Amino acid sequence: MLVPADGHWLRRLFAFAGPGYMVSVGYMDPGNWATDIAGGSQFGYTLLSVILLSNLMAILLQALAARLGIAAGLDLAQACRASYSRPVNCMLWLACEAAIIACDLAEVIGTAIALQLLFGIPLIGGALIAALDAFLLLLLMNRGFRFLEAFVVALLIVIAVCFAIQIIAAAPPVAEVLRGFAPSREIVTNPEMLYIAIGIIGATVMPHNLYLHSSIVQTRAYPRTDEGRRTAIRWATADSTIALMLALFVNAAILIVAAAVFHGSGHTEVAEIGDAFKLLSPLLGLGIASTLFAVALLASGINSTVTATLAGQIVMEGFLHLRMPMWARRLVTRGIAIVPVIVVTAIYGDSGTAQLLVLSQVVLSMQLPFAVIPLVRFVSDRRKMGQFAISTGTAVAAWIVAGLIVVLNVKLLADTFAG
Repeated sequence: MLVPADGHWLRRLFAFAGPGYMVSVGYMDPGNWATDIAGGSQFGYTLLSVILLSNLMAILLQALAARLGIAAGLDLAQACRASYSRPVNCMLWLACEAAIIACDLAEVIGTAIALQLLFGIPLIGGALIAALDAFLLLLLMNRGFRFLEAFVVALLIVIAVCFAIQIIAAAPPVAEVLRGFAPSREIVTNPEMLYIAIGIIGATVMPHNLYLHSSIVQTRAYPRTDEGRRTAIRWATADSTIALMLALFVNAAILIVAAAVFHGSGHTEVAEIGDAFKLLSPLLGLGIASTLFAVALLASGINSTVTATLAGQIVMEGFLHLRMPMWARRLVTRGIAIVPVIVVTAIYGDSGTAQLLVLSQVVLSMQLPFAVIPLVRFVSDRRKMGQFAISTGTAVAAWIVAGLIVVLNVKLLADTFAG
């Protein structure tokens, strides 16, 4: 897509718009639903502050990923391959693959649950149907990257509209919602709340999205000059920031609806998407509410499929210089993700998949340091970035974010092993 050098700023923003929305999909995938519903029903509006914090972290990190791609002409995987030894690169690749599989696990569960809620298809059958999305992705890719972006944006609009209607119907108390955006000490001191909080961070700040963004921003035809790169960084940052504000609205809306409808009526045990679907319409007094909920979930699962597959391809090529046909890559990743869903569903039933969904987001959070630390290191390095290296203030903020992620993960592991 050619980015015009002059003209109205809206025209230039529209020309660059797209990569940010592709990335934002990962910030509102089915994994977010499980953590947001559990957080809202159990703890009311308290964890809204975690959603806000994780979104601000995401805005900063995605801006850094776009900067790396535009200024260095390398995606994050390529930069790692050029800077680290082969053993380190293999470890980073495996960590990222684990994150992609965990994300895919959430998408399989979310799509299967949506198909069950809308059409009565059993979870195992829905999981198997979800494997066929490889052919949908192949069709979209054959139509061109801009068409793929338009498809993703259309589904994002469907998700946003569905939740806007539910927010209006729920009519949450504004004062309590605003209070929820203020940080609470209890989030750190309460192990159950901390577990869900880290799940929210893991579900929001996706490690593979950093690899994806640093690659797809290079699809724009901006001048490969210093001034052209400077302008491209500015528009890419604006694009991802606007798109991630949409993700903030969706994630906050899920938690707010859960808090207003379930926590407010004493249903604090609601942590499963299926239970939320059953209770939403009766408690909200809106017959279409549950259907809107399931439609948005299905749109979320389909959308996340696209970006996770693109990220997987970028990571494999960047770390290993190995290219696999898109449909084959999709079938392998989804095949690995389907196995635990089928096994857990067969042994523990529908309730087991809900716990697996939350666990997948915690696994995602555990992989974050392996993507965030190299990213911050690269964009701070003047030898790699030249004049586009980030300022000292931005570097400090980025290292604080990286440190916070590591500390939260260490505390979660300590609490988990302590019983």
